[in-house]
Amino acid sequence: MKNYGLDIWANENFVIDEGELVLNYKSKPSLLDIVEGIRSDNVRGPIILRFPHLIKKQIETLYYHFDKAIKHNQYQGGFHAVFPLKVNQFPSVVEAVTSEGAIHNYGLEAGSKAELILAMSETPQGAHITVNGFKDKEMITLGFMAAQSGHNITITIEGLGELETIIEVAQECNLKIPNVGIRVRLHSAGSGIWAKSGGMDAKFGLTSTEIIEAVALLKEANMIENLTMIHFHIGSQMSDIAPLKRALREAGNIYAELKKMGTPSLNSVNIGGGLAVEYDQHVQARSRNYSIDEFSSTVVFLLGEIMNAKKVAHPDIFTESGRFIVASHSVLITPVLELFTQDYQERLLNFKPVNPPILEELRYLAKMLNEQNCTEYLHDALDHMESLLTLFDLGYIDLQDRSNAEILVHNIIKKALYLKVDNPTNELEELQSNLQERYLINASIFQSLPDYWGLKQHFPVMPLHHLEEKPLRAASLWDITCDSDGEIGFDSEKPLFLHDVDLDNEDYFLGFFNIGAYQETLGMEHNLFTHPNEYTVEITDDSYKIIHQVESKNILNILESIGYNSDKILNKLKSELLKSEFITEKEKSDTLLKLETFIKQNGYLRTTN
Repeated sequence: MKNYGLDIWANENFVIDEGELVLNYKSKPSLLDIVEGIRSDNVRGPIILRFPHLIKKQIETLYYHFDKAIKHNQYQGGFHAVFPLKVNQFPSVVEAVTSEGAIHNYGLEAGSKAELILAMSETPQGAHITVNGFKDKEMITLGFMAAQSGHNITITIEGLGELETIIEVAQECNLKIPNVGIRVRLHSAGSGIWAKSGGMDAKFGLTSTEIIEAVALLKEANMIENLTMIHFHIGSQMSDIAPLKRALREAGNIYAELKKMGTPSLNSVNIGGGLAVEYDQHVQARSRNYSIDEFSSTVVFLLGEIMNAKKVAHPDIFTESGRFIVASHSVLITPVLELFTQDYQERLLNFKPVNPPILEELRYLAKMLNEQNCTEYLHDALDHMESLLTLFDLGYIDLQDRSNAEILVHNIIKKALYLKVDNPTNELEELQSNLQERYLINASIFQSLPDYWGLKQHFPVMPLHHLEEKPLRAASLWDITCDSDGEIGFDSEKPLFLHDVDLDNEDYFLGFFNIGAYQETLGMEHNLFTHPNEYTVEITDDSYKIIHQVESKNILNILESIGYNSDKILNKLKSELLKSEFITEKEKSDTLLKLETFIKQNGYLRTTN
C-alpha cells in the first residue's frame, strides 16, 4: 500500500509534503497544524474537520461530466440533481450543499416529515425538492404547502395508496398540487452491499400493472398533467456499472411507453443515487469499476438511444447522488492513546547478576544484530524463545527471566524489520503480520464509523505525520468503548501498517477519510459517547480559518438526551459529596469544582497532552 493509497481514494484532495498530510488546495495547510491549533484551546478527544471546498468540487464535477455527456451525445434533455438529506442532515453540511450548489439550482431530497420541513426551509427557490419514502396524509399535505409556497416539488409515490391520498388532498383543499413522480419497481438489481435496494423484492416501487393503474387514476381525477417524473433506485454505492445499464434500459422503455399512453407533462427520469465513492486503499479491493465520466456517459447515451428508437422526446435526467457529494468533505481525526506492546521497551529489561545462559545468548544476539546476520540471528532468537518457554513451564526459569526474553525477542524482530525494510523476506513479512501492535484510539467506532461496525465498510485511514518514514507495525485499532466489537482488526488482505512512536514524548494522530456520508446520521451513542467536536475549515490563499464550530454534548447533555433529569443527577452527586466524612470543607469544595468540570466535558478521554 504505497502512501496509504492516496492515489486510489483521495482524488488529489490530500497529498504528502515533508512527511505531513496536507490539503491540496490554495495555501495547502497541514492537517496536523490544523489539529494542533484546535487542541491548543484544550480540546481533547476526536474531532471532525469539514472542508466545504470539497463539496463544491464534487458538485461541480457531477454537473461538468453530465453537461459534457449531454453535449457529446447531442442529448436534448437537461440535467438536475438533488441531495438526499438522509446522507447527512447536519446544518454545516446542508448549508455547504445549498450554498455551493446554488449556481446549479441544486436541490434537496426528503424521506421523512422532518426532512421535508428541512428541505422546505433550506432549498433555494427554483431548486428542486423530491420526496421519497413512505408517506401519510400529513406528509403529503406538507408537499402541497411546499408547492403553494413556490417550491418546485415532486412527490414520488411508492404505492397506489399514496396516489389515492394525493388525489384526496387535492380534492379537499385549494392548495397548489405538487408534481407527482412514480417510483418504478425494476427487475434489475444493483451491486454491492446495498444491492437489495433494487429488483422485484425491493422495498419500494410500483409494478407494471400498478403503474398502468396509477396513470388511470390520475386521468380519472383530471390530474394527469401533474405526472412529471418516473424514478428508480437500484442501490447505494454501486460497485459495478453493468446493473445500471440494465436498469436504464428497463426504466427508459417504461418512460417511453408511458409517454405513448398519454402523459403530456411527463418529462423526467430520476435515476436515484448509487454513484460510488472509492473507500479502499488497496489496488486489489477497489470499491467501483467505473469513473464518473463513464457513469454520466452511460446514463445519457442509453436514455438517448432508447428515446430515439421509440421516437420520444429526451427526458430531463435527475440524480440523487448524496454519497458522492459529501463523503470526501469530512475527516475524523483521533489521537492514539496507547500502544499495547509498549511493555516490550528495552528500558523495562531487568537482568540479574547471573542469568540463564540461553538468556545471555539472546542479549548477545540483540546487541550484535546487523543487516548481514539478521536473518540467521532472528532464527536463533525464535528458537531460543521456544526453549525458554519450555524451561519456564518446567520451572527452571522464573517470571523475570521470561519477561526479559519476551522483550529481547520482540525487539530483535523489530530491529530485523528495520534492517530489511527495503528487502524483506517472506518470513519477516509473516512475522510482521503476527507481531501486531494495538493502537488505542480516542474515539468510538459505533459513534463515528458505524458502517464499519454494521457492514464492515472500509474507510481510508492513515497518520497525519511521520509520512517520510516507512511504517512497519501491523496495526489493529481499538476504540475506547467497553465493547469487543469496537475494533478495526488487522487484515492481511488489506493490511494497515503504522509507525513506532513514543507516546510519552509526542502525540500520534490518525485520520479516517471519506466519512461525510451516513456516518454521522447513523452514529450511536454507545457507552454514551457523543458526536465529536466539529470544525468547518475554510482554506484561503495564504492560510486557513475556522468558520464554524460545534461543540459535542457534555455528559449532562447526553444523559438529558436519553431522558434523565440533569439537575436531579447533579444535585444528588453534590449532596452525597457534601455529606461525606474524613475530608475538610476545602477538600469538599475542590472536589465539587472538579465534579462540575468533569460533567461539563464530552466524556472522551483526556490523557494526551
